[in-house]
Amino acid sequence: MLAWVIAVAIFFSLAIMGLGVLSLYTDQDIISVPRLGQLPGIVGMGLAVIVFALVLWRVLAELHPSFVASVFLALSAAIVHLGGVWGTAVAEGSGAVRATAAAGHLVLGGASAVIVLAALVAAWIGIALRRTAARAPRWPWEKDEGP
Repeated sequence: MLAWVIAVAIFFSLAIMGLGVLSLYTDQDIISVPRLGQLPGIVGMGLAVIVFALVLWRVLAELHPSFVASVFLALSAAIVHLGGVWGTAVAEGSGAVRATAAAGHLVLGGASAVIVLAALVAAWIGIALRRTAARAPRWPWEKDEGP
């Protein structure tokens, strides 16, 4: 459970930080389509975090989860992010053309790559924590002896 919480928090934090650094580095908005508000980006990121959390929960439920699952987690988070942005833009009334332009800008501008990398790192960390069964260190003389 703790590995799951840590991995989801890391994914959200890395994605937001990475998108901010990308925006600062390129000196552009992440979604720079005229008359498209902030809601598509918020909904897309929210859906990406939810899907990442649900799929990671299932992966971490296995006795010995595979690191290969982190690739599928990363791709699913990025695809759901794109779909969420596109669907929200269309539902807002921006039209399919503007929504597709926003999704295309996310892919070509590097935002989708940032989300893939953030999800890949976070999933790998979560799986590593689960596989190692990490716990607090103990001194040799500390034993679980009952009374």
